[in-house]
Amino acid sequence: MSRISLIAIGSSTGGTEALAAILPKLRPPLPPIVIVQHIPPDFSRIFAERMDKESILTVKEAEHGEIIKSNCAYVAPGGLHMELRRSGANLQIRCFMAPHVHSCRPAVDVLFKSVAELVGDAALGVILTGIGHDGAEGLWLMKQKGSPTLGQDEKTSIVYGMPKAAFERGAVDKQIPLYNMALAITATVKKYNR
Repeated sequence: MSRISLIAIGSSTGGTEALAAILPKLRPPLPPIVIVQHIPPDFSRIFAERMDKESILTVKEAEHGEIIKSNCAYVAPGGLHMELRRSGANLQIRCFMAPHVHSCRPAVDVLFKSVAELVGDAALGVILTGIGHDGAEGLWLMKQKGSPTLGQDEKTSIVYGMPKAAFERGAVDKQIPLYNMALAITATVKKYNR
């Protein structure tokens, strides 16, 4: 198992509240965090700015072409898919217009599939509250590559659709209540990076 060099998070309905419960509790040092939250254009920037004010980590709306850095969280822009690509030794964000996936743009699966392909077992995958099954396939692919994976539990999910689909697919190592998710993320990173 590799060191964790990336954290990938997917969420939908109730996700802004879930992320607001997680991001301010995360403390450096942490690898870069990439987030797809189903959110309309403009709201992604407003949400990222609010999270940045409340967090020790830097939180921003992702920009096409930027190199991701440790202790930073990048929120996919509403209305665009987001994936990662290699740029030499670095990982770079690609934001692009393409057809909706599972009626979503951005779609969690688009991000997670690129993470599985590029980062292999060196990523941590997290699926949070949301309607539907976006992210289940991508998280399963990450797990197949050896990534540890976490899913929000039913009791604390506003909508237990996406975490349930991922869990039933066999993509989730552990189901975690929202109030313990920041701790679980930190503990998982420490476990692999000590």
